[in-house]
Amino acid sequence: MEKPVYLDYAVSTPVSHEVAAAMEPYFETYFGNPACSHIYGIETKSAMEHSRRQVAALLNCQPEEIVFTSGVTESNNHAIKGVAFAHRQKGSHIITTTIEHPSVTKTCEFLERQGFSVSYIPVDQYGVADVQAIEKSITDKTILVSVMHANNQIGTIQPIGEISALAKKHGILMHTDAAQSVGKIPLDVKSLGIDILSMSGHKFYAPKGIGALYIRSGVKIENLLHGSGQEEGRRAGTENVPGIVGLGKTCEIALQNMEKNTSIMREMRGLLYSGLKERIGNIKLNGHPEKHLPDILNISFKGMTLEELYNRVKDHVALTPDASYVLDAINLPEEWKRCTVRFSVGKYTAREEVNRAVSILSNILPPSTLSS
Repeated sequence: MEKPVYLDYAVSTPVSHEVAAAMEPYFETYFGNPACSHIYGIETKSAMEHSRRQVAALLNCQPEEIVFTSGVTESNNHAIKGVAFAHRQKGSHIITTTIEHPSVTKTCEFLERQGFSVSYIPVDQYGVADVQAIEKSITDKTILVSVMHANNQIGTIQPIGEISALAKKHGILMHTDAAQSVGKIPLDVKSLGIDILSMSGHKFYAPKGIGALYIRSGVKIENLLHGSGQEEGRRAGTENVPGIVGLGKTCEIALQNMEKNTSIMREMRGLLYSGLKERIGNIKLNGHPEKHLPDILNISFKGMTLEELYNRVKDHVALTPDASYVLDAINLPEEWKRCTVRFSVGKYTAREEVNRAVSILSNILPPSTLSS
């Protein structure tokens, strides 16, 4: 049986061959603990610092501003809780949006139980945060604005530079969850005015279980994990050296091949959309029509529920069904919400795969949905 077409890159990507090759020596040959002062520790410590420079180059920041983590969930928790507890004497108010990843919203809900207050800013029909509403929500107790760089469900890119400038004007820290955008589109933390940024390796061809947190020099943030003094005292626990090497390598590759890979993803996304529109016709594109990631395509179909579609397509096209809260936030009509699918392509997606997926979907959807 032919393997399903993989159109779920936003959930996780395969580890690239170059990344796997870079990691391999650090499982057996260079196995030392980087905290040790002997040669075995020196070797792994040196590899980690090289990776730190590679990550920093992708984000245009200083290597010492990078803290390695287990992934974006830890990074988001560290960023939001870290600012909250470090700046509680100044204030206890946080601003975020209604379409953030659960690792942000659940963290905010936890902080609300600790006495913090959180404003959840609405988005428009395209998923763009209301900047004016953010400004109106600011009080003298506001200590953090946390808005994702690009949405994981509909791909809409937020006006982070504008929001950061607003936060800076009021002396408020700016955090962004960039799990879906890092490595796919250019991201310069300096030009965007970002204070803290979260990222995850497995979203762009590094292994699972590794991520990073950018913390601008001078920003005070409480530790999430306590123990020994790893990561210059900012994140306790023996570092995942093979994962860190993999993250560094994938950042280097992303920086070198950004234009090429973005072009491939944009072409495959466009081919998928045009194919579905031509073969099925009665579909709705969700997300911003222009300001969107090159890899995510969110489409609503009529004539079938999401569960029905998934059960018929799961052996042929790999997707993750999700009746998303994001659809509620953009006020998607119920008739479209019943069957909304996020497709996501990657740098390895081939034209033949996209064409096969279009053919499969057009044969599965009931005739009533087909264009006349």
